[in-house]
Amino acid sequence: MSQMPIDSMQVDKENLYREEAITDQKVASIRRMIPIKSDGSDDPSRKTIYTGQAHIMSQMGPVPVSAEIDASSLEEALQKFPEAIKEGIERMVEEAKEMQRQEASRIVVPKGAPPNLTGGGGGAPGAGGGGNIILGS
Repeated sequence: MSQMPIDSMQVDKENLYREEAITDQKVASIRRMIPIKSDGSDDPSRKTIYTGQAHIMSQMGPVPVSAEIDASSLEEALQKFPEAIKEGIERMVEEAKEMQRQEASRIVVPKGAPPNLTGGGGGAPGAGGGGNIILGS
């Protein structure tokens, strides 16, 4: 992410949305992002965006899940909500697994530990048991 000075920030007047929140006060929350023009009127030339949000319980407590819902109406978004959240959970689980794989493959060298340049399993240099490793160019 690039940084920019505050005085050079500008609002993208061609990408404005009015946000509405719809909820059943139990399970589902849907954000409806309605495209608008800079004068505040609706912009029918752009698509309304629906995003589903829910919380799932984990061993560490509630975890928020959100997913875009491909819908052209609120009725369709309500119908597609469960599948969108299911896909959001699957995506979140896959991302967590990938993070675990990356973390497991990292080589961790303790800070301050000198490298073992003798090639042996320890002991005093020249005490035998060391390998024949030559460092240099």
